[in-house]
Amino acid sequence: MAGDSVPAQRRARGERPAVELLVHGVGGATPQRMLGDARTVRVTGDDTASIHRRTDDAEDRAWDDRDPLREAYSWSNLTSGNGARALWLLLLPFMIVNVTHWMRPAVRGHGRTHRCYDALVRLVALSLTVLLVSGASVVALDLFAWQCAGVPGCAERSSWFGFASDGGWWSAPGRRLALAALLPVGLTVLLWWLSHRTWSTYESAYPPVRVRPGTSEPAPLEMPGFWFGRRLVSRLRAAHTAAGLLTVCAALQAAAWSRDHGPDGGGVLAASGWALAALTVAAALAVLVLVTRYGRNEVEVEDPPPHRAVTALPVMCAVLLALTALHASWERPGWESAGSLPGTVVFPAVTVLQGLMITGLALAALRLHRLARDTDRTALAGLGGPAVALLACGLAGALTGGAAQRVADWLSPAPGTIPGAPVLLSWQAAAIPSLLAVAGVLGLVAVARVARTRRRLAPTVLANYPGESAPPDEHRSGRVAGAVARARLTDSAPSVVGVLAGASLLLGVVAVAGAGLTGRTPSEAAGDAPAVLSAVAGFSESFGSWMLSAAVLVVVAMGRRAYRDPAARRTVGILWDVGTFWPRAAHPFAPPCYAERAVPDLSWRIGTWVDATGGRVVLSGHSQGSVLAAAAVWQLDAPTRSRVALLTHGSPLARLYGRWFPKYFGPHALRLLRDDLPCWRNLWRATDPIGGPVGVGGRGLDDRPVDLGPLLDPLHYGRNLQCPLPEPLLGHGDYAADPAYDRERALLCHALRGEERPPGAGVAAGDDVPPDGCGAVADLTVKNPDGSGEAPSPP
Repeated sequence: MAGDSVPAQRRARGERPAVELLVHGVGGATPQRMLGDARTVRVTGDDTASIHRRTDDAEDRAWDDRDPLREAYSWSNLTSGNGARALWLLLLPFMIVNVTHWMRPAVRGHGRTHRCYDALVRLVALSLTVLLVSGASVVALDLFAWQCAGVPGCAERSSWFGFASDGGWWSAPGRRLALAALLPVGLTVLLWWLSHRTWSTYESAYPPVRVRPGTSEPAPLEMPGFWFGRRLVSRLRAAHTAAGLLTVCAALQAAAWSRDHGPDGGGVLAASGWALAALTVAAALAVLVLVTRYGRNEVEVEDPPPHRAVTALPVMCAVLLALTALHASWERPGWESAGSLPGTVVFPAVTVLQGLMITGLALAALRLHRLARDTDRTALAGLGGPAVALLACGLAGALTGGAAQRVADWLSPAPGTIPGAPVLLSWQAAAIPSLLAVAGVLGLVAVARVARTRRRLAPTVLANYPGESAPPDEHRSGRVAGAVARARLTDSAPSVVGVLAGASLLLGVVAVAGAGLTGRTPSEAAGDAPAVLSAVAGFSESFGSWMLSAAVLVVVAMGRRAYRDPAARRTVGILWDVGTFWPRAAHPFAPPCYAERAVPDLSWRIGTWVDATGGRVVLSGHSQGSVLAAAAVWQLDAPTRSRVALLTHGSPLARLYGRWFPKYFGPHALRLLRDDLPCWRNLWRATDPIGGPVGVGGRGLDDRPVDLGPLLDPLHYGRNLQCPLPEPLLGHGDYAADPAYDRERALLCHALRGEERPPGAGVAAGDDVPPDGCGAVADLTVKNPDGSGEAPSPP
């Protein structure tokens, strides 16, 4: 009963309620674990994302430093819910290229360059759709319907496909092609269905409509329509669906074109071929206009609906495909399939176009970076977007090429039975061992760097624990120093991405040049070379082909397991937690943006609770949850923000997002966030490979630096009376186990109430405190891993 006296006295004094709103990070966490209580109740939300409280905290109450009112926002089902999430593995290149849109340097004005950058990203994304459908067309139309069905030895091995080569009605090449076109068409329809299904769930969360402050320079994530991309995704989905159908149309028309315009062609079929080709070109131009002209509208929530012609474009392309299939199926006496399917130049053409577009993207990014401010920490000097786009194109080419070559090897009972996959795919496969060698060298460099840093830091670890009398332990010091060394590898990620992108570009140029100049596979082209070079070329081609095939099989196996196993599906969901924070602005078939549901959820909850109670909120975000929390704060109006304090821990706001997405989380944007909030504290550890300091000074009610760290990890070096067993290394997890968490949470809440320090408790970093449980130590002076007393500068 004595414990109830303080809240009762506060209610009697008319104090406003206060709540700590918890937002978990990647991988998810149950509400029971977040709240530390097995008895929880859902306050609001659904099975996908919801707000929970402890059962005993049904009513709002005033702040209690030791046992505050807490709520937990659980959003993990947005990325790892039902089994359909396993199909998202097919969309990995689309996700990567969509991220490229958001990696523009932070520069105001220069709208023409911005529009050029955005249009080029959308065109690169469109080329990935064409590439994926082209790969399916090569497998179904070229390898099965054209090559294998035309060779008796190959067709007999596939009894289920034998009806297409037994002399019956389906034996005509055009009819076989029309039937096989169902596979790439089905793939296009599947992508459309996935996009439409997620579009109606994720992009339909309406953001809160609140009057924003009339600042001269609002933060980009403050725009009212930033998290409402419903209209843009609808337009892009129509364009990409039409592009996929047109790709199949072009493959069918190219096959019939060689017959209708050859020595035995002419007449009505040739004329109808011209008409279908003209309609295909016109539809392709409409797709290009739709993709390049229309971008995001972030200023207004209400975006005018797309024109009826936009929504009807996929239907018109489907009708055109049906007419093309009918045209290809028409009786053509004497038409036989031999060699490769005409029109297989699509792979080198798409590859060259992707190279040109990424070059233009790099030029636009360099111009924006040169005009930007706060560029010291921007990844790859502004070229992060083009580098990531290049890796997306390489991954898409590897997956499609691997699938095509695996099928070609399976269909061919002996070498030379069928021509096989396009020559460019063999050159791309031959480049895989060289790329793996580059990755291996980078891995060895990373291992050596970790070992060197570990040896240098190990003797200084004990100096961080001056209040302890534990004897030196080389193993313990080595573990701590190794954790710090591995955590610092994160800061080398831009260099690794840059080297891999550069190697991919160089090997891609060699592959296109080799395929175009020789017209033969690497092993065939090296047939006249010395024996050593010929053996190397043959090994590279064979090993690379098997590696690509293995990659495709691994993706399929992971998808199958994720579909059946919720634990595996949650592991796959972690990948989407990192890659799908951003809205679908470039590729509509990318996995959906969970933030378009999570950010409005948080903004609505904070805004409505403050309006209803007049209370205060300590918004606590861990890891990716801190990014969601920052985005939600930007969506609040000024009166609501004045009652919100932000507590971030293990936050990648500056270390990862600030480097790769400088326009939205760069130093200037984070300073705007600090200015918009009454108080903000950020906790970080040197052993954390993801979180780090945000690097902005203090301002507002709590006029202290935003960053507090690096925190001690482990909390104790050796054993003591309070903790007789060794304390674990926490790294990126469990920041609430550190006494600094409770202390800073209380300080933030009391700063919102205009109090300098919680009455009778709460200390600042560096004050002497008595032991209080397992997490307390005699001296909490923040030190570097090397023993110095000043916090290091942000990485």
